[in-house]
This record gives sequence, structure tokens and C-alpha cells, in this order.
Amino acid sequence: MIKCKNIAKGKAQGELIVSSEPISFLGGVDPETGEVIDPNHELKGEIIKDKILFIPGGKGSTVGSYVIFQMKKNNTAPKAIICIKAEPIIVTGAIMSNIPMVDSPEDIEPLTTGTMVEVDGDEGIINVL
Repeated sequence: MIKCKNIAKGKAQGELIVSSEPISFLGGVDPETGEVIDPNHELKGEIIKDKILFIPGGKGSTVGSYVIFQMKKNNTAPKAIICIKAEPIIVTGAIMSNIPMVDSPEDIEPLTTGTMVEVDGDEGIINVL
């Protein structure tokens, strides 16, 4: 069990996809497919749909919140989001879209791509499964 700050309520289980780079949802992720399309991002070509996305934080335009919302409507959004330091763009998008979100995990060592986890945005906990 990894303690975090709870940001957006809800629970989700899934496979982690981890990036050491912040992500911009506006222009960086295709809301129709959930594919990372930013040519300079380490996750370029990866699909974040139905994954638990773990990123340092977000970057870019405030429109990114609406891209996250559009992804949720298109069923291409991540199941949950974990940030090291959440910022308002991603927080707003997660809350508007009912995507569970936590930040400031106490221990990030076990959080690697491919690991199965449960994110509990109600309690501010990540459980490694």
C-alpha cells in the first residue's frame, strides 16, 4: 500500500504505463484513440486508453482539461492518473471526467510500466496487485 494525496474520487484497477516526462494532452495525445502523438515524448506511439497513467505532471494549455474530458467521452481515457506533482490542468480534467487521481506517492519504486495496481482516489492509496 502506497499512501498518496487524493485528488479525484473513485477507484480503478489496471496496468501501469509510466513516463518520466510531463505530458501535454492538447496536441500530445489523440483523443480519438488514446495514443501519445507528441513526436518528442518518450511514450510516443503508446496507447494510454484503459491504463493507469503515471506521470510527473502535466504541461501545456488549459484546453488539455477538455481533451481529457473528450477522451473520457470517447472511451479512450486512462482508467486512473497518478502524478508526482499534480497541476491544475490535469486535476481539472480528471475531476470533470470522473477519472480517479492521486498525487505525491510516498514510494514510487514499485510503480513501473506493466505493474498491475489499484488506485483509490477516495482514500489516497495505490495498491500494487
